[in-house]
Amino acid sequence: MGDVEGFETADAGASETIPMEAGQIRKGGYICIKNRPCKVVSVSTSKTGKHGHAKCNFVATDIFTGKKLEDIVPSTHGTAVPNVFRMEYTLLDISDEDYLSLMDESGEAREDLQMPKGPGELVKSIREGFDAGDSLSVVVVKAMGEEHVMSCKKDTSA
Repeated sequence: MGDVEGFETADAGASETIPMEAGQIRKGGYICIKNRPCKVVSVSTSKTGKHGHAKCNFVATDIFTGKKLEDIVPSTHGTAVPNVFRMEYTLLDISDEDYLSLMDESGEAREDLQMPKGPGELVKSIREGFDAGDSLSVVVVKAMGEEHVMSCKKDTSA
């Protein structure tokens, strides 16, 4: 009964987001806009009109792309808030295909994350630090099935 076909790949998505009343979300919190995990930059609430509901106007930035998104939701209606996880890893190696070899605090290794895309400062600091032989820590943020390296710092404890 344990090995039912299809169950190991099935994903209910239950842990990706949590429902929350729009009026409870504050600046600095998270919200899903257009099915993207976003960090709220500003919230303004309009007065209740003749049709009843006060409306929350959210301005937020996508936590992975930095793109600005807006949404208007009645304050008493439910909206989705992404579960955002932040993990710090020690960088062990960078493969020829730009996959990062990482290790967490408990010693678990993973090699499934690629170097961030594009010619940004983050890619430059990871490359330069690794090539110089520095001990580097990278911060990986995970939300809604996506994982990205968000920052890198020189490990001073080593």
